[in-house]
Amino acid sequence: MTARQLDKRSYFWMALLVLVLGSNFLLYRSPLTPIVLPEETKWVIMGSLLDLAIISPLLMLAISKRKGSFIKRFIILMAGGLILARFIIPAEYFVPFQGISYIGFAIEGFVVLLEVSLIFMLIRYVPVIIKQIQTSDETLLFSFPAAVQEKVRSHPIVKAVSSELLIFFYAFAAWKKRSPAGKEYFTLHTKSSLVAFHIMLIHAIVIETIGLHWWLHEKSMILSIVLLILNVYSVIFFLSDIQAVRLNPVKIAEKNIYLSLGLAKKMVISVDDIESITMEKEKLEQKLDPKTTIDFIAKDFESVYPHMILELKQPCPVTLFFGIEKKYTRVAIRLDDPVGFHQELSERIGMK
Repeated sequence: MTARQLDKRSYFWMALLVLVLGSNFLLYRSPLTPIVLPEETKWVIMGSLLDLAIISPLLMLAISKRKGSFIKRFIILMAGGLILARFIIPAEYFVPFQGISYIGFAIEGFVVLLEVSLIFMLIRYVPVIIKQIQTSDETLLFSFPAAVQEKVRSHPIVKAVSSELLIFFYAFAAWKKRSPAGKEYFTLHTKSSLVAFHIMLIHAIVIETIGLHWWLHEKSMILSIVLLILNVYSVIFFLSDIQAVRLNPVKIAEKNIYLSLGLAKKMVISVDDIESITMEKEKLEQKLDPKTTIDFIAKDFESVYPHMILELKQPCPVTLFFGIEKKYTRVAIRLDDPVGFHQELSERIGMK
């Protein structure tokens, strides 16, 4: 019930935001502008600046409900509102307030410089990060982001760059590496069609690139180049994902369980956080709730269901694309050896 109320409230704030932005756009960029605008536009412009730099950022913050520094996000959004005002309000009306838009550009430029400095800091700490990874018992998929977060900073830009580095590493530098083996490792993909599905997608992209690129090249060279870059990146990503799946099977350590399904999602679960294990067939074949349940089920050409669902005592974080984190209370898993995994996990839980 609470979730529904929150959703309705978000839609209400979103409707207000559209109303504020839309009314300001129509005020200055519609055929009625000469009729609606008074001769003295100073107070009207000030009202629009208030809407775009104060009201709109507050509405956007109310919609997002993201945790973090409220003041920092408000200042960034306010600067964006001042820049937006420069493009919405015609130049002849905006002349007395032109200096205000420069403030917005200055703030956004300062934020960009700070984020670029984080990337340079990441480059500076690469030797230290490599040394820490070499001494870690975890695979690169888990150890690299953890080392980056410890040595640099937990920031969306840093997380995104780290994710990109992992993509290129697995795509070009991991082909000679062997998949870890042992009683504590359990694969997710060998009895599925995941690798075949990825290879099929790569073939489709390559064929589409060859045909579409030459056809678009005559129509629009820029568009053909953009699509070519996107298609090449997609091929690199799927190759990287295949390698990440192969080299990162599920690992049951003494205190933690390391779960991953390629580069799409990964999770570290403390054994102490597992409340129970659901194995009933009827429950496993029910539709999973994406708000509470994260699944580690390899893609297949036919419908498949999890072998078990781990019920957690508290919401635990899952890392998705570009370092985005979400929390879930249930983890659905489908394995190549579900019996061995359940037996090993049951022994770990019994050790608590």
